Amino acid sequence: EFLNFINDGGYQQAPLWLAEGWRIVKQQNWEAPLYWQREEDHWHEFSLAGKLPLDLARPVCHVSFFEADAYARWAGGRLPTEAEWEIASSEVPLRGNFVDELLAENWAIHPGGRFVGDARLSQMFGDVWQWTSSSYAPYPGYRPASGAIGEYNGKFMCNQYVLRGGSCATSSDHIRRTYRNFFPTDARWQFSGIRVAK
Repeated sequence: EFLNFINDGGYQQAPLWLAEGWRIVKQQNWEAPLYWQREEDHWHEFSLAGKLPLDLARPVCHVSFFEADAYARWAGGRLPTEAEWEIASSEVPLRGNFVDELLAENWAIHPGGRFVGDARLSQMFGDVWQWTSSSYAPYPGYRPASGAIGEYNGKFMCNQYVLRGGSCATSSDHIRRTYRNFFPTDARWQFSGIRVAK
């Protein structure tokens, strides 16, 4: 599906992109997700196992908030809010492709190592962190704890958005439904992907 976005000129259509995202696409010459490479008519993806042919059954990975947002718009949807994501995940088992389980079964640490989920909402947990449209801001009534933990946990940064669900590099004992990850809008190096809301 993301390859269809690329083939339809998604990286060349300014109306799909937020203004800052479009500036970065042009400035950094983005044409595909980070680590995707086109060789003649074939796509490859550089992974922890080296360069592999692009597997069209795996979730797209290593995309920025801007790419996720542009794709969602192209697909006729939008990114979910973090509240929507959390409510939707409440009916899905807390199972997924997590690093400790992938290693235990000798799977490569890469999204889509094993299919987990149901037909309605598959791969909510594990595989890739999923961008939301929610900025990383404190919940109403939040008060930081005192001391070093408060110093770390009390810093809510601008221009960062919330990701949910964990990835193939997340340990299964580290994830929970309410876990909030966050990255800058142009970050592409982490195992981040897309869930479209309509």
